[in-house]
This record gives sequence, C-alpha cells and structure tokens, in this order.
Amino acid sequence: MTETENSLRNWLALTHVPSLGPIRIHSLFEAFESPSAVLNAGLSGWTQAGLSQKLIQHLSSPDWDKVDADLKWLEQDNASILTLDDERYPPLLKSIPDAPPVLYVLGQPEILKLPQLAIVGSRNPTHAGKDIAHDFAAYLTSMGMTVTSGMALGIDTAAHQGALDSMKSEREGHGFTVAVTGTGLDRVYPSKNRDIAHNIAENGVLVSEYAPGTPPLPGNFPRRNRIISGLSMGVLVVEAALQSGSLITARLAIEQGREVFAVPGSIHHPLAKGCHELIRQGAKLVETAEHILEELGGFAGMHAEESKPADRNENTEKNVSIKIDDEYKQVLKCIDFEPTSVDKVVERSGLTADAVCSMLLVLELQGYVTALSGGYYCQGR
Repeated sequence: MTETENSLRNWLALTHVPSLGPIRIHSLFEAFESPSAVLNAGLSGWTQAGLSQKLIQHLSSPDWDKVDADLKWLEQDNASILTLDDERYPPLLKSIPDAPPVLYVLGQPEILKLPQLAIVGSRNPTHAGKDIAHDFAAYLTSMGMTVTSGMALGIDTAAHQGALDSMKSEREGHGFTVAVTGTGLDRVYPSKNRDIAHNIAENGVLVSEYAPGTPPLPGNFPRRNRIISGLSMGVLVVEAALQSGSLITARLAIEQGREVFAVPGSIHHPLAKGCHELIRQGAKLVETAEHILEELGGFAGMHAEESKPADRNENTEKNVSIKIDDEYKQVLKCIDFEPTSVDKVVERSGLTADAVCSMLLVLELQGYVTALSGGYYCQGR
C-alpha cells in the first residue's frame, strides 16, 4: 500500500468515527498533526488530549469495513475522494470553520475550484420563479460562472437545468454546474432528478460529504447548505418563504463572508417574503444577471465586455436568441419603446393574460422590458 493510499484510509476511518463531526475533527488536528497521528496516538495520547472514554473506544477500533466500502466505490469511473490536504480540494470551501474533512465527488473535481454562484430557492416555486432561476443560471454559465445548487426540486433543479442548457451551446469559456447532495453519491434524491443527476455527473460535478450508502436523512440537508454557500462566491435566492432552507443557506453565506443576492417579487406573494427579508437585512437586490457579475468584482471584470448587451437597434435578434426562447421573443416584439399596456400585449401576442404577465416579469428581471406605472411596459434595452 502506498503512502497516499494509507493516508486516504486514515482520513476515511476518522470521518466514520461515530459522533465525530467536522468541527471536532478540526479540533483534533490542534493536538495531533494528521489523521494518522490521531489514530496512532494510543490510549496515553488520547487521554492526554482530554478525549472522552467513548471517543477513545471508537478511535481504538476504527470501522475499516466502511473504509473498504468507500474505496470500493472509488473504483468506478469518474469518482474521486478529496481530503483537506488534497491539492484539488476547493480553497473557498476549505476556508470555512467546519469544512468537510472528506468530499466524495462524481465528475470533474477541478470544477470545484472555479468561481461559483449558488442559486437556491423554493421547492414549490411559481412558473415565473423557475424561469428566472433557469434564465439567470443559463446566462451566468454562458459568462463563465459555475452555478451551484442542491439538486432539490423547484428552483435548484431549474438552476441546474439552465446551466446544463447553456453548456450545450459548447461556447468557449462557459461555466459548469455543481450539485451538492445530502445523501451518498450512490443514490439520487429526489428520485425524479435521476436523469439530471447523471447529466451533471457527466458534464459537471456531484459532491457530498456523506459516504456512499447514506440515506436522505432530514438532518443532512441543512448541513449540506453550508457546503453550497462555502463553495460559492455568492448566493442568489429566488423565491423563498420566511421559514425555508434557502434562508439558512443565505445566513450561512453571510457568516462565511459571501455575497448574498435576492430577487424581489410582489409584496403579496408568500414566496417573495423571504427574499424581501434578506434585502432588508442587506442582501443585494438584483433585477438582471449582469447585476451579479458587477457585484462580484474582479471575476466580473474578466467578462465585462462580453456581458454587455448588444445595441438593440443593430443586433436585437442575435442578442435575444442567446437568452430567451421564441415565445418570449414573440411577447417582446409586441412591446414598443413607448409605453405599451398589458392588454395590448395580450391582444397582439394571442397569449393568455396569465402567461403574458408571467413572461413580462421574467423579461423585466432580465432587463428586456421596463415596468411603468398603470400596468404599462416599454422596451428596456
């Protein structure tokens, strides 16, 4: 067995010690220099470090069967296990106080070092909310940003899909998508996302701190959120109730020194209340994806010229075709540079009023139209 293989076995053995979480493992490294040193300290070393009898008992008999199961999982194509001392371990995540000692990865581990933005939100969003998450993710990915989320139903799934759709364009310099799961990577939760999970594993990266075989326990998902924010330069919240996991992710992002962005909505909409609360607490209100790139500073500067919209008079169709589909273009053509009423857009487009209102919201958030008083809109670019 090589030194590297032996080191990995020790890291895995330590993470499988019952009730020994990331914080306690980090504290052990203050007394012992490495996992090997922890496991080989012996009774006198453990006692001198003030460890409890229960923890000493667990350390004296590591669960090597679980370690062997992890290594068996590692034999498959596209699988990696990153430890804190692995050069591939993402540096942003490594900087948080409770960084996972071990990351299980399916896909390209190098992606984890790329600039990332997390997009999170409701599991039961509106159609408009899903469109916003999808379109923001697609645009940011086309600008080279990697989109990270938790592969839950709703906003998470829409964000992952938007990134994947953008990646299909094979544009040079595009970003990727990262899914952080609350289970072992040998299973997909929720099962409805099986296809998207396989797509991410092939074209992006799936990552978890949980060993293969770990089921979707309720407590895993709030803990998973710190990794989503920890990997990212910032977190964008799209539709969230006041009591939601998305606000937990935003709070963790603030604690980790990350930027927090929120998409506003109607004051009467329950799923806008969480975003509005974040904005009151200092989150940055965003109306277009460009606002996020501007706020992220240096990285945005790399793509500043690329992210500027073309002059609509010269390249309208080229600019729109990158970001919105034909139905949205149809609605956009029904809006003048002068104030145009919603009723007039409905009449011109032949679509229902509900569909037009939903699409106008997305077009407004993307900066294609500007909302005016009295239910009027005009071209925004």
